[in-house]
Amino acid sequence: MSSPTGPASGLPVRMPRPRQPGRHRRPEPLAAPEGAPALVLAVPGAPSAATRSLAEEVVSIARSELPGLDARIGYVDGGTDEFPTLQSVLAHAAEERTARYEQARAAGLDVKEPDGPVAVVVPLLAGPDSATLRQVRQAVMESRIAAELTDVLGPHPLLAEALHVRLSEAGLARADRARLFTVATAADGIVLASVGGEEAVQAAGITGMLLAARLAVPVMAAALDQEGSITSVAEQLRASGSQQLALAPYLIGPEIDAGLIEEAAKEAGCSAAEALGPYPAIGKLALGKYTTALGIAPQQPQGMPVR
Repeated sequence: MSSPTGPASGLPVRMPRPRQPGRHRRPEPLAAPEGAPALVLAVPGAPSAATRSLAEEVVSIARSELPGLDARIGYVDGGTDEFPTLQSVLAHAAEERTARYEQARAAGLDVKEPDGPVAVVVPLLAGPDSATLRQVRQAVMESRIAAELTDVLGPHPLLAEALHVRLSEAGLARADRARLFTVATAADGIVLASVGGEEAVQAAGITGMLLAARLAVPVMAAALDQEGSITSVAEQLRASGSQQLALAPYLIGPEIDAGLIEEAAKEAGCSAAEALGPYPAIGKLALGKYTTALGIAPQQPQGMPVR
């Protein structure tokens, strides 16, 4: 039985745990501000059921990270109800915002007329692809909707992490360098395949350096859309001593026909990992672009430490 001054049994009193101060304090969860612009994911490539599933998983990850987020999907090469164009998605977002304002006014509420961007458009691209970005920019302009267009998702440490995971899933890399076992099929050289020409190769090379640090093997970037680029880089790696090569697509997936990855790997005489796909980092990076554009996030998501 307890007294006002403590337990009669002499057992210690369990006190509430104080909030941890300083830089290790757990951050307060963010929520989307009321009336915030929509996040519109601009999906490149030919629309398909697989592409839609991938995009839906990406926006689902973004919503789980930011409750209340209005996230939508627009297809650069869309044109049907199933695969709406980026222009139509932006127009619909604008119509809904106006309708909400008018309904609030009709209900007698004192609400401010909406201003600022209707949406923040995030291209579903790991690296720069000038042709695709030109299409996205043109679609935003043709929509005549106030929308902000962000940069592509990479380079970023989280993409190096995702590449590492895809290589390990294919048996082409150790899942963890700290473990004391070997993978017989582990590659001793990685060809990082990008799309978008020389600019994309240079950007992929930055993430490639992070991947090389994780795997402790050489990584060189090459262009899938430049004839002979993959084979040339594979020859350079072999000339420098690498014998068992792997091709790692620095692609999310919709940007290019998957058959081109298989064909390039065959020509280079190496195995290939899967594209990045709806890896959780993709959704987090898309959300990071959105929140940074709105100024509601102190920083982009951080990558895992290199082991």
